[in-house]
Amino acid sequence: MAKKRQVGILIILITIFFAINYSSIDSFLKDFLDESKTAIVSRVIDGDTLEITDKGNRESVRLLGINTPERGEVLYDEAKRFLEELSLNKSVRLEFGKDRYDRYNRTLAYIFVNEFNINKEIVRQGYANIYFPSGKDVYYNEFLEAWKECINRDINLCEKSKDECANCVILKDLDVKNQKVIFENKCGFDCDLNKWTIKDEGRKKFIFGNFILRENENVEVIIGNGKNTSKTLYWKGYEYVWTETGDSIFLRDEKNKLVLYKNY
Repeated sequence: MAKKRQVGILIILITIFFAINYSSIDSFLKDFLDESKTAIVSRVIDGDTLEITDKGNRESVRLLGINTPERGEVLYDEAKRFLEELSLNKSVRLEFGKDRYDRYNRTLAYIFVNEFNINKEIVRQGYANIYFPSGKDVYYNEFLEAWKECINRDINLCEKSKDECANCVILKDLDVKNQKVIFENKCGFDCDLNKWTIKDEGRKKFIFGNFILRENENVEVIIGNGKNTSKTLYWKGYEYVWTETGDSIFLRDEKNKLVLYKNY
């Protein structure tokens, strides 16, 4: 009998506890389980990072699916201003992907204003390239089409190089397994690649020094350490550049204009 009373008292206490804390528990579960939320954009940090105010708390948000120029790079200021025009002081909806936070503890999200995907528009206008380090997700194809549209419009980061060698240098091979890329000069004259760059979807960049790609010859760029030759250059400082889950390669001339692009 005493045991039954104890069980009854325990049930009553549990019921009272949940009744008192229901709203806070409910709020916690909604925040934990919900794949989206709304907030006000209080500050734009750069072209792909902003700050939101949610319930009096400030939170740094890194936009998913895109990568804009860093400070000091071409179009950095323009990308930041564009994000400000689209989002600053506006109510936005955040939609989350596979990973909720990055290594800097920033929230990772797609940002919408009235169901308008801001991340995708930044790509379409050529202020960012696509960037999916965790693998292709539900928005990948939409973003890829936005990038292709940008290339067709020939604007900003998609603006094509007018260098005479832009039509000469072609991508002969991108070997992800061996972290190697091979370019060929198909023209009958030499091409000066000084200050040309190779870049992935993220922040990794290789800058050609005083290098001449001779007519009808190849050059391979290998990630790792080694001695450079007229046929082989080493991209030092990284164990890998090209991710197995999918990536892109961008080759740009000394004016940062697009020579070629390929994704996989």
